[in-house]
Amino acid sequence: MEKLILLSQLQTLCYNLETPSERKRKKKLNMAKAEDLSRMLVLLITILPLAAQGSRLYSWANRLEETEKEKVTNLQFYFHDTLSGKNPTAVKVAQGTDTEKSPTLFGAVFMVDDALTETADPKSKLVGRAQGLYGSSCKEEVGLTMAMSFCFEDGPYKDSTISMIGKNSAMNPIREMPIVGGTGMFRMARGYAIAQTNWFDIKTGDAIVGYNVTVFH
Repeated sequence: MEKLILLSQLQTLCYNLETPSERKRKKKLNMAKAEDLSRMLVLLITILPLAAQGSRLYSWANRLEETEKEKVTNLQFYFHDTLSGKNPTAVKVAQGTDTEKSPTLFGAVFMVDDALTETADPKSKLVGRAQGLYGSSCKEEVGLTMAMSFCFEDGPYKDSTISMIGKNSAMNPIREMPIVGGTGMFRMARGYAIAQTNWFDIKTGDAIVGYNVTVFH
């Protein structure tokens, strides 16, 4: 207790020895420290709610479970492209000004809804339809740019689709085109399609094409 009294007396003595200018300087210093402390408190009050909200700012995009599990599926079917007759499944919807003069029909665009069957026989089991479009995109060869969805209607793959986009060099015996996506059983599909012409009518343009498709999904 005596030590506290002695310390208090010493502080009072030091205060009395200070000049008015020193007292004024210390007062300003204490006020500045108080202002700095107030600013820090305001900053903390502002930042903390935002920090707590940070984890919710991107709630629309979440990383799902990472997995290495992947399936590989091979499909074999026949594509029936019919331009002739009373019920064609491939219809010209556009062409360029000089398409009729072009030996490759450059600029012609066809919308299609072609049958996919189990065998080359048009009367064999229907497994799906090829829906999309293709256009003649080459001047020097019969080359088609195809954007097609293979929409399946049979078995466990019913209502699932595979998307194929790429160049089809139609006069080559065997062609390869990329698989770039899919839905249903084939979500996130990627792979390739091998096409081989089974039959072609040069007068009408009708064709039956065998497809061997391998997809990772």
